[in-house]
Amino acid sequence: MTTTLVLSVIGNDRAGLVKALADVIEQEGGNWERSHLSELAGKFAGIVVVTVPGERADGLRAALEPLHGLLDVAVHDATVAEDLVESGQEVRVELLGNDRPGIVGAVSGVLAQHGLSVAELVSTTSDAPMAGGRLFEAIAVATVPAGTDLDAVQGDLERLATEIMVDLTLSPHDDED
Repeated sequence: MTTTLVLSVIGNDRAGLVKALADVIEQEGGNWERSHLSELAGKFAGIVVVTVPGERADGLRAALEPLHGLLDVAVHDATVAEDLVESGQEVRVELLGNDRPGIVGAVSGVLAQHGLSVAELVSTTSDAPMAGGRLFEAIAVATVPAGTDLDAVQGDLERLATEIMVDLTLSPHDDED
């Protein structure tokens, strides 16, 4: 039996962090399946999905502990939301507007209200080239539960976009993006 573990990692950014983590996973018989890792504000952080033979899972957990000081690693058992697996459908939400507090909370609130789960969110801020101030840009991929009325989601997102004055689009997610 194979065990799937989800590792969340964070540490001060420096060369060799991924190598150190990969070495421990490999030495304990684990397989690095998927990851999303990034440097932000001098910190290196991310999430890694690892599979390991069930009888070696505890050994991997223990072997990751010495990385503290280099990387703080939290190990979680993988779980799957059954209603999201049934649908298998994902949508892409793109947003661009003047930066202000509360944008992520407002958009994610609409998605949560309709039962959508954010699978990925990438956001940035940048200087507005002509108008001054800051621009906020975000791209999210959300998993859609079976039976969700996407027209209602679209309508609520359009109302929100008008209210907070941002450009916002909802479209089917294409894995090749």
